[in-house]
Amino acid sequence: MPDDRNLLVFIVAGEVSGDRLGGPLMAALKEKTGGKIRFAGVGGPEMIGQGLDSLFPIEMTAVMGFGGIISRVPAYLERIRKTADAAVAAKPDLVVIIDSPDFTHRVAKRVRAVAPDIPIIDYVAPSVWAWRPWRAKAMRRYIDHVMALLPFEPDEMKRLGGPPCSFVGHPVSERVGLLRPSVSDQSRQTENPRVVLLMPGSRKGELQRMLGIFERAAVRIAQGDPAVEFVLPAVAAHAAHLTRQVATWPVPVRVVAEQAEKDAAFRSARAALVKSGTGTLELAVAGIPMVVAYRVGYAEGALAYLLINVSSIILANLVLGENVIPQFVQSNATPAKLAAATLDIIRDGPARQRQVDAFKRLDDIMEIGRARPSERAADTVLAEIRKRD
Repeated sequence: MPDDRNLLVFIVAGEVSGDRLGGPLMAALKEKTGGKIRFAGVGGPEMIGQGLDSLFPIEMTAVMGFGGIISRVPAYLERIRKTADAAVAAKPDLVVIIDSPDFTHRVAKRVRAVAPDIPIIDYVAPSVWAWRPWRAKAMRRYIDHVMALLPFEPDEMKRLGGPPCSFVGHPVSERVGLLRPSVSDQSRQTENPRVVLLMPGSRKGELQRMLGIFERAAVRIAQGDPAVEFVLPAVAAHAAHLTRQVATWPVPVRVVAEQAEKDAAFRSARAALVKSGTGTLELAVAGIPMVVAYRVGYAEGALAYLLINVSSIILANLVLGENVIPQFVQSNATPAKLAAATLDIIRDGPARQRQVDAFKRLDDIMEIGRARPSERAADTVLAEIRKRD
């Protein structure tokens, strides 16, 4: 702790994923300061559970896609202004913004413009290595330090002229024991019926785009291998809707929403069909071979094609530095292709073994088993405050 006084950290999360990072960070900060710390800002259940009195519900900041922002501009800008004004008025020792750059970076810019002496840390590096690389250099004007979840991001941020950046670790590394199979789970993976996870996304728009494709792919997979059991891990908010949807499918699907059930499904899974996103890294750390699909609207897809400059859209491939996981994007993400590739990794063979072998390298690459990411993040926050003191 910098000294014996109580600290104040203003912390802003823009989505549920950010809230899940913010809660453990707050807990680690309380532990490391002996409880001599207060929090203000915007967050969800995890952060509220650690003592945050959120300015407004976190759901009011979440938007998805170009149209989502445009249709809600006045209210969206008002929440940005309100959050930034509250941060300045609080006179905190430090501001932490978490992910959701469309919201949090606008807050950070306003804070820096009005109160340039307040240090600002960005928790979760924006994907400047994938698209819009000029953002890295622009961040130097309003971000003092970036805490990265992926091990290659500090070097990329430096290469692109961004602010100081350190790797603190990905939160999935704290859940390894819950996701990886025991000896009995490993035998379950080879027994019939073999579990295939279906992960079409966690947002409403993603489900609307992907669910029908996954249904038709699942039918083809079951035709190719009748000894499979489909399990669909769902966020609680969509569980009832998804249960009704899959009840009409030609193949049976079990929807699981409780975290313990989802973890158990991971431990027994033979393979997965998943929409591109953070779920791919979770599956890879769990050692589950997968096939990745991704579709967005035509305008977003065309823009992404012009701007994205990485060899793969799959996080696990980028972390491994090798494209071991097959990806099927836009018009290439057809039920027939997805089913054929999934059957390829359900069966023993080179396609499956290549992924299994590659995933064994992740512990070293991601520094799994060392200090918890939330503790590393807390140390970084306190070090930045000490610098100012």
